[in-house]
Amino acid sequence: MQDRPEEQPVFDNPLRHLTTAQFMALGGNAVVYIRPIRGDQLAEFMADIADEDAAAEFQMVVSADGSPLLVADTTEAVDEWLSDKNLGIVALH
Repeated sequence: MQDRPEEQPVFDNPLRHLTTAQFMALGGNAVVYIRPIRGDQLAEFMADIADEDAAAEFQMVVSADGSPLLVADTTEAVDEWLSDKNLGIVALH
């Protein structure tokens, strides 16, 4: 019998249910969120994702209005990019 990794619990963060207007009211451009995204999902709106990256996980930084700001392959790269930004809130989704 093969051991299967336990599924990670999914927490229902109240920020997931905010409308765009409510999220913008939190701080407009001062608010971003970080979202993990698979390469195949990313390829749906970015043409330059290689086939071999389809199963890879990337980190996407998205502004409060839903605009993508950064796609990185590590959380360290996201942390470095955010370190010199003047952002009041950064929430991990």
